[in-house]
Amino acid sequence: MRPGVHVRPASSTDIEDLVDLCLQARNESGLGRQLCSDDRERLSAHLSVLGSVQDGVVLVATCDGEPAGMALCRLLGPGLLSDATVLSLDAVYVRPQSRRRGLGHAMLQAAAEVAEAAGATDVYAAPLPGSRGMQRFLARLGFAPAAAHRVVSTPALQRRLAQDVPVTARRPASRGLEDLIERRRRARARAAGDDERARQAGASMSMQVRRAVQSRRPSSSSTTTS
Repeated sequence: MRPGVHVRPASSTDIEDLVDLCLQARNESGLGRQLCSDDRERLSAHLSVLGSVQDGVVLVATCDGEPAGMALCRLLGPGLLSDATVLSLDAVYVRPQSRRRGLGHAMLQAAAEVAEAAGATDVYAAPLPGSRGMQRFLARLGFAPAAAHRVVSTPALQRRLAQDVPVTARRPASRGLEDLIERRRRARARAAGDDERARQAGASMSMQVRRAVQSRRPSSSSTTTS
């Protein structure tokens, strides 16, 4: 670590300086709300909570006694899907005027020591999109690609879900309607067939009755003798 550069856990007296660093990182990145809130009170509350919970780690780096950088971390796991504990490095930021003085390296050294003490098997980092300097810095320290994050606003996702209904999701409703129509068609056919068979049965019965009556009737051409 270079002379004049120090890294330590943040205390309650550092919160306002950390809020300033967060807002400066937000303005520099251009990501807006995807990075953090622009509300100072909300940021102050979030940082206070992160620094007070058991698995939260907030590191502040000072250069010549002035706060110049921060690292926000969380210890994750073990959980339902993994027995391992990992350190998630959610944010690393150094003021532009304090860069190239070893602050980033010093904060990563402190984060590695936190990970080792907690038994964390890996350290994950989520550098900001477009932050080429941070990407190169992490790659130089051995960080390899692990996953790609994508983001969408909730209203936009809901609109797309409503518009882009998968074919497999549409089939049950249409198939059910077709089945209903087919069942009704078969029912009508059976009903029509039953009526025809009943009519034919009735006609056959009437014919049999007429024949029986005719066979019992005396012939008009026969004569009787005494």
